[in-house]
Amino acid sequence: MLRANFHTHTTFCDGKNTPAEMAEAAYRLGFEQLGFSGHMDPTYHMDFPAYRTEIARLRAEYAGRMDILAGVELDQRWLAQSVAGAEYVIGSTHFLTGADGEDAAIDWTFERSEKLCREVYGGDWYRMCAAFYDEEARVAERTGCHIIGHFDLISRFNHEHPAFDEADRRYLKPALEAMEYLAATGCLFEINCGALNRGWRRDVYPALPLLKALNSFGASIIIGSDAHEAGLLNGGFDEAVRRAMICGFKDTCVLAHGADGGVVCRRVPLADCLSAETERES
Repeated sequence: MLRANFHTHTTFCDGKNTPAEMAEAAYRLGFEQLGFSGHMDPTYHMDFPAYRTEIARLRAEYAGRMDILAGVELDQRWLAQSVAGAEYVIGSTHFLTGADGEDAAIDWTFERSEKLCREVYGGDWYRMCAAFYDEEARVAERTGCHIIGHFDLISRFNHEHPAFDEADRRYLKPALEAMEYLAATGCLFEINCGALNRGWRRDVYPALPLLKALNSFGASIIIGSDAHEAGLLNGGFDEAVRRAMICGFKDTCVLAHGADGGVVCRRVPLADCLSAETERES
């Protein structure tokens, strides 16, 4: 099974458990690496020095048993200098500009997204998706990230409230252009299980057609559960591994501290990442 997760949230932002509780749960699951990635965006921005201090304390507590990393999920509308000292950065796009000129979240509720689409894009969801991917294409340069987080977050509500056709060229063209541009930066692309493991979607991010394209662009992947509570630390992992394998990926990346204390990226064969139960079912 996959024994690492680098997309986790705690009570420092919008998570339900403390970092200590998350670390204890990860250790009980047999994790070898655990990365914390608290939000830094216009809605949730942590006390970053206090956060770093607590993660450093946990890293020392679990030394020799589990490798703990202090990362951050940085929205491109927040200040990159606010996360100086983060060991890795997940770059994300959660906002577009609302009719009032303020940041408008695209993943809070369908009603808010529908209102944004109506007021700013004349009710044209394809225009709004194109605007989102235009923003998403800039996430690496704006955040200096190592990982592209939930690439197609704009589709957050589209399974429960179908508003646009994800196979339509008007949707796919800007999405694929942004993906190809970001793949050329060398950033890892996250297969994000957050909406799947919370029952909000029937798919991981990126959705299967985009994930297949990602493989053709030569990008590397990293799997994250986007856990906001301890019980979902490995939620959706087997499904993410299966989908990655279907799309032609052979391995996933894992972050760890190297001998000099710096963070290194290691590749783990996907065939080794399925749980024993899932392997038996296969």
